[in-house]
Amino acid sequence: MSLTDITMVTGFPSFTARRMIEKVLASEPEGRVYMLVSNDRAADAEEMLRAQPREMSRRLTVLIGDVTSMDLGLSSREYRAMISDLTSIHHMAARYHLGASKEQVQQLNVGGTRGVLELALECQKLRRFNFWSTVHVSGDREGVIMEDELDSGQHFRNEYEHSKYAAEKIVRTMSRRVPSTVLRPGIIVGDSKSGEIDRYDGPYHLMSVLMNSPFDLQLPLPGRGVGPFNLVPVDYVINAGYMLGRHPRAISRTFHLVDPAPLSGRSVYELVADRARRPVPKAVIPGGVAKALLKLPWVGRLKGSPRTIMEGFNQQVWYNARNTLELLRGSDVWCPSFDSYVDGLVRYVKDVQMARRRGDDDIADPLD
Repeated sequence: MSLTDITMVTGFPSFTARRMIEKVLASEPEGRVYMLVSNDRAADAEEMLRAQPREMSRRLTVLIGDVTSMDLGLSSREYRAMISDLTSIHHMAARYHLGASKEQVQQLNVGGTRGVLELALECQKLRRFNFWSTVHVSGDREGVIMEDELDSGQHFRNEYEHSKYAAEKIVRTMSRRVPSTVLRPGIIVGDSKSGEIDRYDGPYHLMSVLMNSPFDLQLPLPGRGVGPFNLVPVDYVINAGYMLGRHPRAISRTFHLVDPAPLSGRSVYELVADRARRPVPKAVIPGGVAKALLKLPWVGRLKGSPRTIMEGFNQQVWYNARNTLELLRGSDVWCPSFDSYVDGLVRYVKDVQMARRRGDDDIADPLD
């Protein structure tokens, strides 16, 4: 690609959007990034901008807007500049909080995707529209899920899954007019090297509950957990998504960003318990009881609800990643196994909790 790549990233301040912004800036020395940010997150965006090295901050521009508004909520001048300059888009904005209303989820996940696609249609230099979907567009399907499969008669367990499915259908339809790539990550956990994990997402909740349990208490497994637990580290997701988002053979294709050899839910649970020096769980909550508990209203209202994770704990589903492995073959981007980085995740969560107890951490724990 040219030395003047200009990328727009939506979805700030999500963990993945932050990481993608940093990845693009670090990988493209002459490239520029526009981060589309809602007005109520403007201060957070400016803080991120100030935290970047000068060489990177000068290439990062904050745009105040809204993917659900006409022209993305941008001024005429800003919108025209996007049409004239953008070479790539990473559309990562999504509402996945299961406590949100159907209308809120549909407005952002479907309406927002349509709005960004309308911009993409007008962009004069656009080489790629990267749509960040999820493996959970497969809903309640079981067995092997191929990357090119979407509409297979599945039922959806929540509005998030249904909305991402609907948005992906729109992207597929528009791919005849917009050079598009669909990226479907599994359940994203922390960085495989630093252990950094999003403290407002499901994996943090579950690890915190397990690590804070009394030493003599064996927390039961939420089901048998014999199927694959589709966890994937954020650094792999971002590195793979960035590479595929630039690969010429990725246009009009879909990619599962998953661990090609995932551990079972039981194995993951036992590893975290072992590293946290907690009793390895032996008792099992019957599947029917676990499902009933997950349907309780207060579970859905939790910030970064763990419901989707726990539903996947007992689902017999394997996400085939043939397309991803094909295009990443020969590169230095590969997905490490969970057992190789679980220590870092546990250590990071412990450090965060210790910092909070000392009063060093100014970010509230989502479990409080």
